Amino acid sequence: MNASNKTQWTNKSRGGRYRREFYAGSRYRFGADKDEDMPEGPELHLASLFVNKVCDGLRFGGKVEKSEVSKNPEVPFSCPEYTISAVSRGKEVKLILTPMADADEVASVIFRFGMSGSFKFTAEDEIPKHAHLRFFTVDVPRKVLCFVDPRRFGTWEYNGTWQPERGPCVMMEYEKFRENVFKHLSDKAFEKPICEVMLNQKYFNGIGNYLRAEILFRLKIPPFMPARAVLESVRNQSQVLNADLPLSKKVKIKKENPDLLQLCNLVPMEVIQLGGKGYDPGHGEDYAAFEQWLQCYFVPGMKSLRDSNGRTIWFQGEPGPLAPKGKGKKVRKQRKSVDIDAKPVKAETNATKRKATRGKSTTVKKECKEEVMEEGGETAVKRKRAKTTENSMGDSKIISAGERGMRLRSKRKTVDNLEVKISRRLSQQSPVPKTPARKRKAAKLLADDTPTPKPRPRRLKSDVSKQSQNSPKPRTRRK
Repeated sequence: MNASNKTQWTNKSRGGRYRREFYAGSRYRFGADKDEDMPEGPELHLASLFVNKVCDGLRFGGKVEKSEVSKNPEVPFSCPEYTISAVSRGKEVKLILTPMADADEVASVIFRFGMSGSFKFTAEDEIPKHAHLRFFTVDVPRKVLCFVDPRRFGTWEYNGTWQPERGPCVMMEYEKFRENVFKHLSDKAFEKPICEVMLNQKYFNGIGNYLRAEILFRLKIPPFMPARAVLESVRNQSQVLNADLPLSKKVKIKKENPDLLQLCNLVPMEVIQLGGKGYDPGHGEDYAAFEQWLQCYFVPGMKSLRDSNGRTIWFQGEPGPLAPKGKGKKVRKQRKSVDIDAKPVKAETNATKRKATRGKSTTVKKECKEEVMEEGGETAVKRKRAKTTENSMGDSKIISAGERGMRLRSKRKTVDNLEVKISRRLSQQSPVPKTPARKRKAAKLLADDTPTPKPRPRRLKSDVSKQSQNSPKPRTRRK
């Protein structure tokens, strides 16, 4: 296997998502991106042909088993012997279970593939990992027809019907499909761009992302043209052909210059005629033929834009008047081939970047500091610290350098001169003391030799009674 076909599975723990990465010229598939495509009409029709081929002449029996992890309903069908056949319509496939004893009690299971659904036919001991519904044969060795869905977006319905909101199939019901589109041209849905309307299964049942890109590319229609205007021109053209030309010339014109609705039938039929499984990147040879058939979808040199639903449309030329504003066009470029034997590139982490730039930042800081010192740009704080250090160098106590964890006692200055000590304390205070307590404390330090005044003697009640009656009366505060 060469590098262009090399695949790698990546399991995402959230939601059980899986992504397959295709190197060198392919694209990401089965991932979490919005623009990924589910199986379209040709793939589901090929799946029905596959079931009819592998189940032809086989007898199935017993109970239909469902996996424990699937959230879809049980299939309450059990029969000793029955046969399986399949038929498709647009993006749905119906398995028909016919009992061999009583052909009137026919049951059916309708499947919708979601993002990654498919059918596989294997031996009993080789059941795939994500087989969520299993039909076992009676003959020995036992075989199993499995519905495999890794991402579990697919659904099934026992004894259900085709979804009524889906229109006629573009492949198997072409005339009804064409009539249904012309009948509903006045609907509000046709005010949107033609690329978005072509994904509406109510009108284009079976058309998907790669089919719309290929159809619009062949007709050179900008993908963001108004859908009603495009389809009205198709209707007017068909009315002119039906009125004037003979049948033989009509058939010739349809083959040489088909319109949009005719290509919605012809292009899917081309995919079916390719054989294989259609759009299935996991199978090398089958997908290689399909990849060569593509002319626009994910082809190098083509442009791409996201529509209002978040789906990517591939095109060539101008996008059209209804293109989303403010979003640039992306051009698909050819990827270079991957050299498997090449040496791996060493990833550079944030820690490595910090380690590499640590010395540079330190050097820059030192240079800036030296420039400031040369210019004499010392601040007042630095001058004060330098002066304090010079005054305390003689009296400071030095501790040995081994005691690094402790605080140096030399930082604590001892001053013997009382006047210097007092002046330092006062210098740290504001010029005017804020409170009387601080004023008294400063006066006490300045006049140590001044005798302390005696405390005022307390007056007792007995002393008040001994006062002479001629003493003046105490003053009272006026109210």
